Amino acid sequence: EKVLKVIEELGFKPNLYASLLATQKERVISCIIPEHLPGEFWSLAEKGISDAAILVSRYGIRVETVQYDQYSHESFRSACASVLESNPSGVLLAPIFREETICFANQLTDKGIPYIYLDTKIDESGHLAYFGMPMYQSGILCADILCGGSRIPEIVYVVRIARDKLGLSDPTASRRAGFMDYMADHHPKTRIVSVFVNPKDKEQIWKTLDETIGADEGQKFIVMFNSRIHIVADYLASRGQKGNRVIGFDMLEKNMEHLRAGNVQALVTQHTDKQAVDAVNALADYILLGTPVSKKDNFTQMDILTKYNCEYYL
Repeated sequence: EKVLKVIEELGFKPNLYASLLATQKERVISCIIPEHLPGEFWSLAEKGISDAAILVSRYGIRVETVQYDQYSHESFRSACASVLESNPSGVLLAPIFREETICFANQLTDKGIPYIYLDTKIDESGHLAYFGMPMYQSGILCADILCGGSRIPEIVYVVRIARDKLGLSDPTASRRAGFMDYMADHHPKTRIVSVFVNPKDKEQIWKTLDETIGADEGQKFIVMFNSRIHIVADYLASRGQKGNRVIGFDMLEKNMEHLRAGNVQALVTQHTDKQAVDAVNALADYILLGTPVSKKDNFTQMDILTKYNCEYYL
């Protein structure tokens, strides 16, 4: 009675995190992301995951990263199988293969394992939350930047990555849909030409671009919906082609170099590292305390960088 009286008088509230830590029970968050090289898009996400791992480790949560080949659905299946076998407390997932993702999501649900999507989401699943850019709207924004303030393009080249041979992966499909809907509504006479390149084969890239984009005279309108617009910018710079309208995504240093040089006119960017930190923290709160994520869709702001403001982007 004396203890309870003092607790009431002092307004003491127990530290739930400390109490959970005292149980000495380890909890694991598995993060499934594509394989990548330093400086590529997913290295930003991995940095955020590493930063978040330090934060949640004080509460007895271990964060592990499992990577997969984004051009191989078998690699993705293998990564998902290994995570399921380890039976984690929660999963952070960057999905690229739609059908395999839905299957994996259903398995997580059956096992009662909460999961959060990062960067891309599959709506037809029971995910806890999504952290990333509003993909459809980002496609609309891209189209508006491409066509705003300039003549109506007769042709727009959409440079796309040739992915798995079965065509099962298409992570930018929603973004492309937003772009196409905007063009259909505002510039229905503009012809959209898709150009597929293999990012691992420079010779094939340049040959393909020579046969498509390089054959077009005058100002060219070019977009790429992932983080590799630097591929196109490299080509244009090497061919001495200037005065084009080129729009891409993400603040990779290679992209930023071409932005500064004027080979790319604008980048639609996001803080992927901060998204990853927020996603891991939200998953940790749910695992430890059962705290629901306040919003299912946690959209990041869509920032527009040009050569005039890119040096001030933090």
